[in-house]
Amino acid sequence: MDLYLEDKVAVVTGASKGIGLAVVEKLAGEGAKVVAGSRTSTPELDALAAKHDVAVVPVDLSTAEGAERLVQEAVEQYGRVDILVNNIGAAEPRESFLDVSDADWQRIFDLTFFSAVRVSRAALPHLLQDGGGAIVNISSINARLPFPMVVDYSAAKAALSNLNKTLSEEFAPRGVRVNAVSPGPVRTPFWTAPGGFADATAKAAGVTAQEALDVVVPQSMGITTGRITEPHEVADLTLFLASPVASNITGAEIIIDGGQVKTL
Repeated sequence: MDLYLEDKVAVVTGASKGIGLAVVEKLAGEGAKVVAGSRTSTPELDALAAKHDVAVVPVDLSTAEGAERLVQEAVEQYGRVDILVNNIGAAEPRESFLDVSDADWQRIFDLTFFSAVRVSRAALPHLLQDGGGAIVNISSINARLPFPMVVDYSAAKAALSNLNKTLSEEFAPRGVRVNAVSPGPVRTPFWTAPGGFADATAKAAGVTAQEALDVVVPQSMGITTGRITEPHEVADLTLFLASPVASNITGAEIIIDGGQVKTL
């Protein structure tokens, strides 16, 4: 299927690894011009930049200045913005709500929620003046399925899902569609990094981190397909929503979780 993304200008946050990296790779493969924002780059992102029309912008998206700089780089380099993917987020395994300090809450919200607020605010004037476009927010099933181990992250993603619908209500009539993708567990550094959620799950279950991801997590979380999601699968859904093929889809939040969420 042709997604009609060739020569579109896309801004992607949290682009150096995981879902963000997969989105950059898929967009570049479709012929889009990609502005990839991340605090630091990675060899994988650098390799994409060497092969495709990908501009890597090292930027701190927990700040208003960083958000504005990222969008400005896109406008200066390519003259416009057609697509924004708000992907950046952060979470840490929590023992209890009582252990999460004000500073912890602020950090998680700055990266997971306020980054989307700030980058969207910077990008929307350009999306509007160039005839419209699309914003895709990467939320999480934790927005509707809160989990004590990620209490602050869950709250931030719930705020993002609410923002998603609100932005759609205001800007879809003006040509900017706004949708969200809400994954369940995805095989990214969010889970696989040392000290991350796979290690925490493995420790509790008395298994290896690999066994935790492949067996314990799907079974304990009731994932119907029996496996967690891969980054490229989230990226495929993101590109569809960002593309003209989805031209009458807005305000939607589409879950990709292997059947974990059982309610309608």
